[in-house]
Amino acid sequence: MNLEQTDPKIYELIEAEKQRRRDGLEMIPSENHTSPSVLEALGSILTDKYSEGYPGKRYYGGNQVIDRIENLAIERAKQAFGVPFANVQPYSGSPANFAVYLAVCNFGDTIMGQNLPDGGHISHGWKVNITSKIFKSVSYHVKSDGYIDLEEVRNLAVENKPKLIWCGATAYVREFPFEEISKIADEVGAYFVADIAHIAGLVIAGAHKSPAPFVHIITTTTHKTLRGPRGGLIMVTEKGLKKDAELGEKINKAVFPGGVQGGPHNHQTAAIAVALGEALKPEFKEYGKQIVKNSKKLAEGLMERGVKLVSNGTDNHMVVVDLTPDGPGRGVFLQDALDMAGITVNKNTIPADPSTPFYPSGVRIGTPAITTRGMKEKEMELISDWIARVADLIKNYKLPGTKEERIEYLKRFKSEIENNDQIKKIKSEISEFGKNFPIPAIN
Repeated sequence: MNLEQTDPKIYELIEAEKQRRRDGLEMIPSENHTSPSVLEALGSILTDKYSEGYPGKRYYGGNQVIDRIENLAIERAKQAFGVPFANVQPYSGSPANFAVYLAVCNFGDTIMGQNLPDGGHISHGWKVNITSKIFKSVSYHVKSDGYIDLEEVRNLAVENKPKLIWCGATAYVREFPFEEISKIADEVGAYFVADIAHIAGLVIAGAHKSPAPFVHIITTTTHKTLRGPRGGLIMVTEKGLKKDAELGEKINKAVFPGGVQGGPHNHQTAAIAVALGEALKPEFKEYGKQIVKNSKKLAEGLMERGVKLVSNGTDNHMVVVDLTPDGPGRGVFLQDALDMAGITVNKNTIPADPSTPFYPSGVRIGTPAITTRGMKEKEMELISDWIARVADLIKNYKLPGTKEERIEYLKRFKSEIENNDQIKKIKSEISEFGKNFPIPAIN
């Protein structure tokens, strides 16, 4: 029996999602299109097995094959990133990061990470996250040009003597200064951790500097530029083992049994192994480099059309649009208007955002998924034109001051945009355009 027969409602919804993707462009930087092989592993019978523990040291029987799968994923991770140790069990990025805290910090220790509105990640000590409640969190910022303020990083590190310093972000468009922050971490004796969730695929492809020579620990998700299933990895570098020879074992114990998760998701582990195997092939290097070429071309096209970008460009897979020239808190307007036109992006804070994280003043736009579909620089010209046209259509909408006003205003905005003839025209153009670029696991 297949899903269409056993649960037609869910089947219909999955088919509707497939059609939504065919008709549009997925351009959230943290999303991608997996290969049919990754999905095949993810949907396999491996999901049935319990495997608490590690290869050769399980709490359940019948894990002979699972051990081989996990060991293969570990070896591929070590090869792909050039590291001596890897744990492939984290369910996702935030659990992986929390395991790192448990491995090297005590509650109450001082930690440092990039400020969330400046592009950092919530798990690096942001004030609403549990990490800021159990550790003393110190945030560093970016300068007015969008680059990390290294002078501030050093001053804060010298003043606060953190146990751990993060370098990594969710909305940072420039190459990470791993080497420079490494010197600061060494100066104050801190563990230095690179969270490369967004750029992991770029690192493997050689399209972004690798953190491996400079940091003690690397964390990443596996579903962004790496193009795998939703999951996480924690790796220890040669430098990390020199700092603490038992660091790998501490990481393992922090993930299980000492962390916030139980047995690994074996179907996920297998799919990670498949994705890493794909990433080790020569064609993946070209893919990763094309992501960056596309992102740079997209940035160029947007700026030529009068769209303001954070840091006036990009070094990686994303651009961040700054909508403050037309008023604060307008990210939701561009996000929703682009969504109705067939381009999926997400509202996002910008450095020194004059509005709130729920009504931020920017949007993130990324090229991993459209590059997977085979789009190149020529197509970025078309896409930048569509985005600029939509941005122009919504420039007169302003975010009201009160919550009550905002709810009604946004309802009216969505209705007006949904019925806008120009938005409908762009949506039709994008739908027709997308037919030339099939999605690997759908078409």
